[in-house]
Amino acid sequence: MISAVLPRPYQNYVYAYPHKTAYRPLPERPALSRVWAGEPRSALSLYLHIPFCEVRCGFCNLFTRVGAPDELTTRYLDALTRQAGAVRDGLGDAEPVRFATAAFGGGTPTYLDADELTRLCDIAENVMGADLRAIPLSVEASPPTATSDRLAVLAERGATRLSLGVQSFVEAEARAAVRPQRRADVEAALGRIRATAIPVLNIDLIYGIDGQTAASWRVSLDAALAWRPEEIYLYPLYVRPLTGLARHADPAVAEQEWDSERLARYAEGRDHLMANGYEQVSMRMFRRADAPPQGPDDYACQTDGMIGLGCGARSYTRTLHYSFDYAVDMRAVRGIIDTYVATTDFGSALHGRVIDGDEAARRHLLQSLLQAQGLAVADYRTRFGTDPWDDFGPELHALADRGWLADTDAETLRLSERGLAYSDAIGPDFFSPAVRAAMAAYELR
Repeated sequence: MISAVLPRPYQNYVYAYPHKTAYRPLPERPALSRVWAGEPRSALSLYLHIPFCEVRCGFCNLFTRVGAPDELTTRYLDALTRQAGAVRDGLGDAEPVRFATAAFGGGTPTYLDADELTRLCDIAENVMGADLRAIPLSVEASPPTATSDRLAVLAERGATRLSLGVQSFVEAEARAAVRPQRRADVEAALGRIRATAIPVLNIDLIYGIDGQTAASWRVSLDAALAWRPEEIYLYPLYVRPLTGLARHADPAVAEQEWDSERLARYAEGRDHLMANGYEQVSMRMFRRADAPPQGPDDYACQTDGMIGLGCGARSYTRTLHYSFDYAVDMRAVRGIIDTYVATTDFGSALHGRVIDGDEAARRHLLQSLLQAQGLAVADYRTRFGTDPWDDFGPELHALADRGWLADTDAETLRLSERGLAYSDAIGPDFFSPAVRAAMAAYELR
């Protein structure tokens, strides 16, 4: 039942459904050959996870650790090679395996030095069989690690997109977000990236930082626009500022004010980017209207499988999502990484969640509806044999009653401008009761 009261706008970023906190140890620990038996292999996504950073930002809840002592990066790449071999064996050769897209994420993949990045690309190409120069390849980086030698490796190996985590060009805001950096260093990194042959630059910015104003937010927006990046992501801050709740005796009042500030910064950022030639792709993503394509991309996240390598990566089949154990606490993360690098047998799925027809429908709807182009109803009917209004009538009618659905034809479900702003409130409305219960029961560590 959807409450008639307007929900808080920032609840849960639905970048993947179900979330890892709904995963549990798989009692049968199925062999990967069994997991992938009968699964389509003609358009897979390949993701390699590097769980290292030079500093842990104050807003970060990613699976990562600071530093890599005692040749840990070497031992991690050794384990990644073993895992890649086991996964490729599990996929088998009964039918051709083709990767349609690839990404290196983290953490910070460019924490690795140039030789280690070369080795990472070799794992993707020589062990997994991905043709990195023929498909879109996205890589995440931070300003200090976006060095010329690392960028040269990525450009030569076929990277088509480089995503730089800037967050703020205002040094006081960067310090408030526990991401100390000098603007001059950020600008220098952007210059090095533009000097490479990588065609798509993305800049990540964050709004809602303690002390941020409309004027300081415009400084960051304009600084990013000066580089004419092909993409800009605007992320709401989800970690409560240290001083945010101290402003009022009533924490609820402080939370309401923070919500109002973030909504205001979001609208200002959206309007400013669109006025400067960017198109809105989702609540977070904006793409320059004249930006070149990254290359051929026939991967559909709603339907195609994904292979994740690394201790923080997840993999998707039509009926199972799986990964390694999950944690946010630094000590727990370090323990999981240590276990990963010591592992010799990667032939089974350990943690995950079975995806039945209902969960697949929820995932398909979420990954379509939360994009600006919306859900093609005909595609949903073809895949599931039902109509989304029949499957999710109460939820969709609640969106319509709030004005969060755009006026479209019967064959498209699309969020309105206000609905896109509330994407992080809309997503959780479509979580299944079982996933909600599993997430609530998860013991954070």
